[in-house]
Amino acid sequence: MQQRPIHHTFGPLATRAQVARAFALQFLPWKWRRGPETEMLRTDLEQLFPQQRAALFDTGRAALLALLQALELRSGDEVIVQGYTCAVVPNAIRAAGATPVYVDINLRTLTLDPALVRAAITRKTRVVICQHTFGIPADVSALRLICDEKDIALVEDCAHVLPDAPSERIGAVGDAVLLSFGRDKAISGVTGGALLTRHFLLAKRLRDAETQARDHTLWTILNLIDYPLRYAWAHAIWKTHLAKIYLRGCQWLRLLPPVLTQAEKAGTPSQILFRMPNACAALALDQLHTLTRLNEQRATIASLFAQAAKEHRWPVVKGILAAAAPQKFPLLIPNAAKVRTTLKQQQIYLDDGWCGAVVNPPTVDQRAVGYERGMCPHAEKVAQEILTLPTHPTMSVMQAKQLVQVLAGLL
Repeated sequence: MQQRPIHHTFGPLATRAQVARAFALQFLPWKWRRGPETEMLRTDLEQLFPQQRAALFDTGRAALLALLQALELRSGDEVIVQGYTCAVVPNAIRAAGATPVYVDINLRTLTLDPALVRAAITRKTRVVICQHTFGIPADVSALRLICDEKDIALVEDCAHVLPDAPSERIGAVGDAVLLSFGRDKAISGVTGGALLTRHFLLAKRLRDAETQARDHTLWTILNLIDYPLRYAWAHAIWKTHLAKIYLRGCQWLRLLPPVLTQAEKAGTPSQILFRMPNACAALALDQLHTLTRLNEQRATIASLFAQAAKEHRWPVVKGILAAAAPQKFPLLIPNAAKVRTTLKQQQIYLDDGWCGAVVNPPTVDQRAVGYERGMCPHAEKVAQEILTLPTHPTMSVMQAKQLVQVLAGLL
């Protein structure tokens, strides 16, 4: 048995540095809600995305809701979003009073197909949200032309990727840029999100929304701070077989905040906006300062997977080869679910919540979030065939080589 599990979700960004910072933050309660780190994070993000102004919220979904409210959407307005997405996106659209319109993806990139976007636009369309899936750049140039022609706002969903320098392919042409600092994103504050825009009035409305947003309770913030510590402990005791019991106990005691609430899975999102806790901003800021190294680690592991895929002729999603820092490395295989089940017996956990459904995770009520079978055939194919390999910063090169060796015997 290997010393630590290969995984997507067991504290993927809980690096040693983050664990140490989280441990120290436990004893600084006066910095949990407010502190200088929030403004430092804002400043650094505005430098990374020049000429844009940032508003910070407790999650990416809250940041998106704040944006849609600032755009003053009305009942009946439509927002185009891709099939193969996370439930938080259509939930935010519905919470803002608008209707999500699902458009199919390009199988080479897992991102919006511009030709299908053009065909889906109606007189009610107000916004197009393009997702850079797993760090694969969407065709933002084509989408920008369409949105300019139709006078529609373009939002770049960069929840899966954060370039370590200004980029022409990621976050450069959208009217707004959405970021997430959740536990499995490009950088992690355990929670947190940001919305950046170059439009003055929109930026002012978003900052006003941030100012008026609520604060989380101190208990909630402490629970978030302790997330990296709990997974660090689970990794430390993994060989004793107690780790799974420990993690189940933490879940039962509600010490591991869920990614989605039961209400969100049922298509009933909250409309309450919360601020990003300063403690979480501190965790995200630390990782932002090491973003180049984190992205290089992702690129190194992705390169190893790409070479293995070439040697073993694995069916790769071609667009991932053009991603500078992939959040995951996707393959498309007919028996993906069976492979994940087999790998789990060897302490390899590749169920990342991005398989089995068009609107993920698969525990989401698809109809409740507005998706009907047949709307997006390509997305449905991907949902059933995708097998993603982890590239996160706590995944070692040795683990990546172990995974390649195991997969070579299965695929």
